Amino acid sequence: MEFLDWLVIGVFFLALIGIIVWVVRQKQNNSADYFLGGRDATWLAIGASIFASNIGSEHLIGLAGAGASSGMAMAHWEIQGWMILILGWVFVPFYTRSMVYTMPEFLERRYNPQSRTILSVISLVSYVLTKVAVTVYAGGLVFQQVFGIKELWGIDFFWIAAIGLVLLTAVYTIFGGMKSVLYTSVLQTPILLLGSLIILVLGFKELGGWDEMIRTCSAVTVNEYGDTMTNLIRNNGDPNFPWLGALIGSAIIGFWYWCTDQFIVQRVLSGKNQKEARRGTIFGAYLKLLPVFLFLIPGMIAFALHQHSLAAGGEGFLPLLANGSANADAAFPTLVAKLLPAGVKGLVVCGILAALMSSLASLFNSSAMLFTIDFYKRFRPQTSEKHLVTIGQIATVVIVILGILWIPIMRSVGDVLYTYLQDVQSVLAPGIAAAFLLGICWKRTSAQGGMWGLISGMVIGLTRLGAKVYYSNAGEAGDSLFKYLFYDMNWLFFCGWMFLFCIIVVIVVSLLTKAPTAEKIQGLVFGTATAEQKAATRASWDKWDVIHTIIILGITAAFYWYFW
Repeated sequence: MEFLDWLVIGVFFLALIGIIVWVVRQKQNNSADYFLGGRDATWLAIGASIFASNIGSEHLIGLAGAGASSGMAMAHWEIQGWMILILGWVFVPFYTRSMVYTMPEFLERRYNPQSRTILSVISLVSYVLTKVAVTVYAGGLVFQQVFGIKELWGIDFFWIAAIGLVLLTAVYTIFGGMKSVLYTSVLQTPILLLGSLIILVLGFKELGGWDEMIRTCSAVTVNEYGDTMTNLIRNNGDPNFPWLGALIGSAIIGFWYWCTDQFIVQRVLSGKNQKEARRGTIFGAYLKLLPVFLFLIPGMIAFALHQHSLAAGGEGFLPLLANGSANADAAFPTLVAKLLPAGVKGLVVCGILAALMSSLASLFNSSAMLFTIDFYKRFRPQTSEKHLVTIGQIATVVIVILGILWIPIMRSVGDVLYTYLQDVQSVLAPGIAAAFLLGICWKRTSAQGGMWGLISGMVIGLTRLGAKVYYSNAGEAGDSLFKYLFYDMNWLFFCGWMFLFCIIVVIVVSLLTKAPTAEKIQGLVFGTATAEQKAATRASWDKWDVIHTIIILGITAAFYWYFW
């Protein structure tokens, strides 16, 4: 890092501070102001925030690393602009009509208070122990690699980077609330896009272009069936990414994440109206087409550069692990450290900072909102709006402290826990997805049906995670049906079967229990909207929304066709 890089980083922070000061000076008199930005966000802020919240450590470390180790396989999860369109076109009308603050609150409207509590607990625990922990842990690793500093003032630089990232983000999230998350995203998103685009261009220049990357990566087989790193659709016998499992599993996880997870949906709930919320999702869907090119393909470029270096008799482009193999997870920070000139490196570091900070800020704000609205306000309904804002700020501080306390545990078990945490989404998604999908699609879905769908998903998910931890450390274990189902079965097929099981549970329990009244589900299920509600939804879109939707679907289809 040279003087010019530090200058660029300094300018970035001045701009960030300017936005935060402006936001903090805005009056935030109630919980809607603090948690949902006063519900007056425009499509630009919503779309930018959806994208910036999504891009975190799993992209900077995980996605680039996946590109360097397994090629195009993870692209199923990243070319999901079409799933954000489902949020905009299908779910936004229901969420807007219900006027809820949180997704658990929506489940209470549709089902019962118990369903709300179950989803609140699942969401809060998973945010603090997985998303916050992984983002902070990976952030420390990224900055240690990019800055190339082992120690500073006698302290391991990992700790300085990780804790500094948390505290910096916490300050503006605590004082600025949702508005600070939205408006800093408008600054952070273009910087992130520009920085990543520069990496992509310089990476291709160093390697020799797109064709050279395709040639090098397509020469490397990834399984015994002859599939290569450039194959998106792989043989159904592939141990990691069988094509049927990848299509089904990525759709279920994507549906849960983009359409029902508080972390993402909160951005849509802050919209001024249905029109702004939907257009925000369309803008977000356009942006979601980019991560494959901005993070995954740079990972493949890093792998190809490593292969070229080895072929030329060099030590390789990527740093090596203790066992002598290339460290795929270091792909993105290594590209930053080795390819970028002074000034540009500072810009890309700002982009990385922006990605991690926006993701963390969204997590802090969503977690605080879940606690304040779904727990505190429920048990103390007479609490004043001003006091709710204070509780939200205190909750954010507590979550920040928990995140920092969790870092040593993350670091002590390192990549092992990181791998486990990535599996959490595949077992978290099916039960929640089943409850939401049948909740808005089938009038007969009862309160007990939705609740038991959630419970069955939670029990099966915890059993799968427990079995994974046990059998991974148990050494030789005899074959059994339990071991096959909960450990040996491919994680994507398991996700698909688990989703089907949860759907069956919801249907069977619903048929055996009392159907909801028409008043209870009015406006919350297909076919129950009033004439006024239908008219409001129809007035919220025009031909341009449809045209942009078709363009996004066309680009997605073209991508699958090219990499098939």
